[in-house]
Amino acid sequence: MTRVAVVGAGIMGANHARVLRRLPEAELTLVVDPDGPRGRALAESVGARYCADPGAVAGSAEAAVVAVPSERHAEIGVPLLEAGVDLLVEKPVATTVEDADALIEAARVNHRVLMVGHVERFNPAVLQLDGIVQDPLHLELTRMGPFSPRVTADVVLDLMIHDLELALALAGSDVERVEGMGRRERTDSLDLVTALLQFRNGVTATVTASRVGQSKIRRIELTQRTNFVVLDLVRQDLTIHRVDHNEFLAEAGVRYRQSGLVEIPYLEHRGEPLALELEHFLDCVAHRRSPRVTGVQGRRALEVALAVRQSASSPYR
Repeated sequence: MTRVAVVGAGIMGANHARVLRRLPEAELTLVVDPDGPRGRALAESVGARYCADPGAVAGSAEAAVVAVPSERHAEIGVPLLEAGVDLLVEKPVATTVEDADALIEAARVNHRVLMVGHVERFNPAVLQLDGIVQDPLHLELTRMGPFSPRVTADVVLDLMIHDLELALALAGSDVERVEGMGRRERTDSLDLVTALLQFRNGVTATVTASRVGQSKIRRIELTQRTNFVVLDLVRQDLTIHRVDHNEFLAEAGVRYRQSGLVEIPYLEHRGEPLALELEHFLDCVAHRRSPRVTGVQGRRALEVALAVRQSASSPYR
């Protein structure tokens, strides 16, 4: 068993603690939060000790989940990495590239695991894409939901960054051009943003994130030369539309006809994405493996997110 601490007793920290307490690979030893009543309540509910000081983690755990506000990730994470603690840092890895670099360098120098919690990479439908993504042409990613007053970050760093990281992974290339369009509807920050991405290998992507929708939508459409793949991340299902034949016709006013096969594959992975993510993190810690989402990959997603936000915030030209 790996002794694990949770730093941050907010909503995400509580979710991590809830899952960790039932994983046989983990022993949840410590909950850290400066808010005493909140931290003690969570620690008591999961059978762990409470402490207000993150410095206590090194003596109590080999690994930690950092679920504090994103702007504090480097402040909390770098000393823990230097103390020999492996880290799972909630997304985004940081709010500045400089802070992301500080975390990456601390992990490298101290030979620690640094994983970024882009939990959608562990959605069973996304895990099923291994081997299916071969020649992508275009990606369309949509993430919408009702407004939540608890959110403090803009929609790009709060929601869209999930899909920007997914787009980078699916395209298999870096982004060379970004265009963003957005609006402020419920807050002083961006609440609805659409981004257009051009990757160096020619793949294009349209990414939309909104927190003023009326229903929860998490959807990916992947266009390839030989098929069209649709993922519903809420329902955790995947459909492949394979094209066998298409032709143009002139008779009877019919201009186009296409035939093919629809496949709904059985998902090899099942379960809650957060549980799958934490199991992967613990495996990386135990066997010193590189995680599915490294600090460098988290930094790439952050760079694109910051570019999208800057473009979406600029006046129309």
